Amino acid sequence: MTPYLVAISTGSTAEAEAIARAMVEGRLAAAANVVPGVRSLYRWRGEIHQAAEAMLVLKTHGDLVGEIIDRVKALHSYTSPAIVAWPIAAANPDTIDWIGRETDPGTAFA
Repeated sequence: MTPYLVAISTGSTAEAEAIARAMVEGRLAAAANVVPGVRSLYRWRGEIHQAAEAMLVLKTHGDLVGEIIDRVKALHSYTSPAIVAWPIAAANPDTIDWIGRETDPGTAFA
């Protein structure tokens, strides 16, 4: 299992929290960090825009990234949401184990 971080720009903190909850409840991510107050500057359809956004960062593993992208696109308010993923090159081994346990649908805790 290769651990991954997935970063997603969202239109609001509420949207980031809703997507985060869906990802964690669905075991697509072990955890989600919502970073409010992000200022974004970007080019879209030939024009430069500036917007207030929230950033969502998911901790997951590589086998789930495609499913995360599909699910986020279905939940997201943007026509073409920015979703980027990259492997975690180094981390606390306990964190890597935890990501694996929490994204395994067969894992149940009493």
